[in-house]
Amino acid sequence: MIDYPQQPTGGQRIRSLLLRWLISSLAIFAAIYLVPGIHFAGPGWQIGVIAVVFGLINILLRPLLTLLTCPLIILTLGLFGLVINAALLLLTAAVASSLGFQFTIDGFWPAFFGGLVISLVTLILTTLARDPNAGPIIRVQYGRKDDDKER
Repeated sequence: MIDYPQQPTGGQRIRSLLLRWLISSLAIFAAIYLVPGIHFAGPGWQIGVIAVVFGLINILLRPLLTLLTCPLIILTLGLFGLVINAALLLLTAAVASSLGFQFTIDGFWPAFFGGLVISLVTLILTTLARDPNAGPIIRVQYGRKDDDKER
């Protein structure tokens, strides 16, 4: 039997959105700090704006790119997804630069490793910040109630 939790309220949705935005901002900061070839200059709040741009690009383009490259993703056992991450991060840097932010990536390999760092940091922080009450709850019942009555 699977019991689904109640629909989140408006406040819970805003909290979840803000938490995802904060995690994305921290993941991009980690990539800037750890990966040589990813450069950022400016006040820290601009990383938050870059995280919004990265999120919008991911929402708009990732499903299309995943669909178009599905055979490559299957052939490489999912590793081509890292190439898609790198392409989306490069596009984010181009859009951010056109918006006047000083966020640059020197080439494909820094974008590749930056996408890997962003994915890992996002995975870790999302796991740590996850609401234990979220998601389906699966209850397993052994035996039937009818069997108990017959005995």
